[in-house]
Amino acid sequence: MTRTTPSPERARLAASLRDLRARTGLSMVGLAERTAFSKSSWERYLNGKSVPPRDAVRELCRLASEPEGRCLALWEIAESEWSGRAAPAPAPAPAPARRTETAQRTETAAVAPSTVPEPVPPEGSAPASRDDTRAGNRGAAVAVLASVCAVVVGGVAITLFLVLGQDAPRSSSSASPSPSATGPRCRGAACEGRNPMDMKCGVGPQTLASYRTASGAMLELRHSRTCGTSWARMWGTRIGDRLEVTADGRPRSAEVENEADAAAYVYTPMTTTRSGQVVRACFRPASDGSSVDSSDGKEECFEGRVR
Repeated sequence: MTRTTPSPERARLAASLRDLRARTGLSMVGLAERTAFSKSSWERYLNGKSVPPRDAVRELCRLASEPEGRCLALWEIAESEWSGRAAPAPAPAPAPARRTETAQRTETAAVAPSTVPEPVPPEGSAPASRDDTRAGNRGAAVAVLASVCAVVVGGVAITLFLVLGQDAPRSSSSASPSPSATGPRCRGAACEGRNPMDMKCGVGPQTLASYRTASGAMLELRHSRTCGTSWARMWGTRIGDRLEVTADGRPRSAEVENEADAAAYVYTPMTTTRSGQVVRACFRPASDGSSVDSSDGKEECFEGRVR
């Protein structure tokens, strides 16, 4: 979707990201070289024209040596607005009328208590004292004010629930949100061959196994219980390095294609996996053609089991 004017939520996030970028001292090109996102993508993110992926925010925090908490909180709010999850439901028509009547009663009791008629005692009984009458009026005013406070507090709680989305408490009887709204964008077979970051399966994954190659590259096998998938990632690599992950005979591979890839994480596409299944990853380093060592370009493999 295209939105030319940033919302307040996106504007706050963009301003925070611009501050972080200034602290890094990097240009747009420098950001693209050190992250998995292009120069044009960073221009959109920093201008508030679109909401960046969660990983883009985390990578910029890492480059600026900034704790992630505050920026991720701003990202959650902006992403909720961008996706439409934060749009409040229309209020029931009778509600404003009830609040207006209550407010009118409060104003009458609190501002002009003298207009409230004094109770007429039964015939033959002693009239109530002025102090008793005033005490009764004060009690009525306090009761009305308590009702107004309950209405206002309830309204604030509902507003916070709508704005904060998944951070607000939910009763056990409420319906669960759809996966596409608040969680991963695919599950199981629908994730086969897809990018784990684009599908939000890379949020809080398990690390099944880690491995350091002879060339110094770092490898990891990752698994998402929510998505039911596994994949591999590599970093500290060189252009031409290649990584492949296999489960049930379906290979998924990725290659370091340029300097930007070499300076960031590179992920293989996902493959569906289940508990107890063995996942295998194989790394083949790039050959520079100058070495006569028989180990140059030799494939290195390791395995992990889904728990």
